[in-house]
Amino acid sequence: MKKTALVIMAAGIGSRFGEGIKQLTPVDDYGHVIMDYSVYDAIETGFNEIIFIIRKDIETDFREIIGDRIEKICASKGVDVKYCFQDINNIPGEMPVGRTKPWGTGQAVLAAEPLIDSAFAVINADDYYGKEAFVKLHDWLIHSHLHNELAMAGFILKNTLSDNGGVTRGICQVNVQTMTLSEIVETHNIVKTGNSAEADGKVLNPDSYVSMNMWGFPTEDETSKPAFLQVLKDGFVKFFETDVLDNPMKAEYLLPVLIGDLLKTGTHTVEVLPTQDKWFGVTYAEDRQSVYENFKELISKGVYGKGFLK
Repeated sequence: MKKTALVIMAAGIGSRFGEGIKQLTPVDDYGHVIMDYSVYDAIETGFNEIIFIIRKDIETDFREIIGDRIEKICASKGVDVKYCFQDINNIPGEMPVGRTKPWGTGQAVLAAEPLIDSAFAVINADDYYGKEAFVKLHDWLIHSHLHNELAMAGFILKNTLSDNGGVTRGICQVNVQTMTLSEIVETHNIVKTGNSAEADGKVLNPDSYVSMNMWGFPTEDETSKPAFLQVLKDGFVKFFETDVLDNPMKAEYLLPVLIGDLLKTGTHTVEVLPTQDKWFGVTYAEDRQSVYENFKELISKGVYGKGFLK
């Protein structure tokens, strides 16, 4: 079977693993966190390598609380687990004086670049994506694609909203005849409004596609690294020559923004893989109970059985 890696962006986890760290909030009666479900779904789908992007200062705690448990599960299934470290100082330019804000998801994936030698998918550590998205993305990755062809799990906006406040989503324009992405706009503070949604007073189509930072990057053959990694490197250099000069304290190198720029220039295409699964996440403390109830329902329906829960 063709090698496929799942890259999990977890560098945002804090150094103190207390009650307030949302990525480590138990979401069921068995002590699992959302990452447990993502890794399980990925393995069941056929991914055979897990790469965690963390920070060096949290490595010991991460392994103790999350990593060691997942490593044991992966080892029993022949799945490799690797770690890499996102470092704010690993940049292609000078560090702006006083900068403390991380550089974003684009730099996170670059931290994993030395470990990536196969087709790979990227996800956030604290989002539950559902089984369908993993199946579709894995099935896409195991086939050959041109170097400039990418894929994205396309979620439905109304399935990705919080009842407790605004969220940020990449609102997508999709050519429904070809199921390819035409445009992606990072949109902040999207809130539920009855059966619809809006952002800054603008009404949004609740059935529109959105990105949840679940991307697929292929290889043209099994002997080459994904070509997108070089695009990502080159883009980071350009980002420092432009965005950082304009906004040195807050500019972020974000995957959806870079991919949106690639679409504008016409150098890349993105196939949208639609999923009807509902997103779960602990964006707000108030989300915790609803996330717990949603997982409880999935368990009661047998979506996750004793083999996973034990």
